[in-house]
Amino acid sequence: MTKAEIQFVRSLADKRYRDQEQCFIAEGDKLIGEILDSTLKIKHLYAIEGHFTGKAEIVTAKEMERISQLKTASTSLAVVERPRHHAPKTAPANALTLALDGVQNPGNLGTIIRLADWFGISDIYCSMDTADCYNPKVIQATMGAILRVRIHYLSLPEFLATTAASQIPIYGTMLDGKNIYNAELTPSGVIVMGNEGKGVSAECVRSFTHRLLIPSYPASHQGSESLNVAMATGIVCAEFRRRCQ
Repeated sequence: MTKAEIQFVRSLADKRYRDQEQCFIAEGDKLIGEILDSTLKIKHLYAIEGHFTGKAEIVTAKEMERISQLKTASTSLAVVERPRHHAPKTAPANALTLALDGVQNPGNLGTIIRLADWFGISDIYCSMDTADCYNPKVIQATMGAILRVRIHYLSLPEFLATTAASQIPIYGTMLDGKNIYNAELTPSGVIVMGNEGKGVSAECVRSFTHRLLIPSYPASHQGSESLNVAMATGIVCAEFRRRCQ
C-alpha cells in the first residue's frame, strides 16, 4: 500500500472525512462477505494473503495493522460506499419503527441496530446528535445488521410531531408511564428511546401519544436507577412483537 492509501483509509475513522467521502470502513471476512452479497458498492478491498483471493488487494499483516480500526487487526478491510436513504416526513402507518433521541454511545447504537434487525424493524429515525451509524465501532457492533436496517438522520422533534399529527402512535419509555406489560400496544407506530443520561428531550416528549414504563421486579425493589438504553430497547421491542404479531 502507498502512504496515501494508508492515510486515506485511516482518515475514515473521522466522521468529517466519512461525510466528505460518503464512505465507511467494514472489517472482517464475515461482514465483508455479506456486503459483497448486498447491493452496497465496495470501493477498495484489502486482505492478507488467502482471503478474498482475486477480489482483494493483498496487503501484509503489518499494513493491515496500520489501517485497521480494531484493537486486534482483522484479515480483511473494505472501504464501502454509504447507502443513500430518502429521509421521510413521517413514519409509515403500517410498520413498527424506532426513533433515537441523542443516543451517544457507539456500542449502544450498534446493538440497537442489531436488535431492530432481529425484531424485523426496517427503519430507525435518529436525532442529529445521535452517534454516527458509520462509526467503525457501530459498524462492527451491528454484526451486519447495518446492511438491512435503514438509518435516517433528521430533525426528530419535527418528525415526531408530523407523525403524531398523522394519527400514528408514538410510544416512549417514561418513569411516569404505564406498565408495558399491561398497556395497550399496537402492531405499528414509533418507539422512541432517549439519551443514556438525560432520556428523551422535552421537545420529543410533547409528541408522545403513549407513555410506557418497564417496571423493576419486585415493584418495591430499590435497584439500579435505570436500564441501559440498548437493553431497554430490546425489552420494549420484544414485548411489542410478542403481543402484536
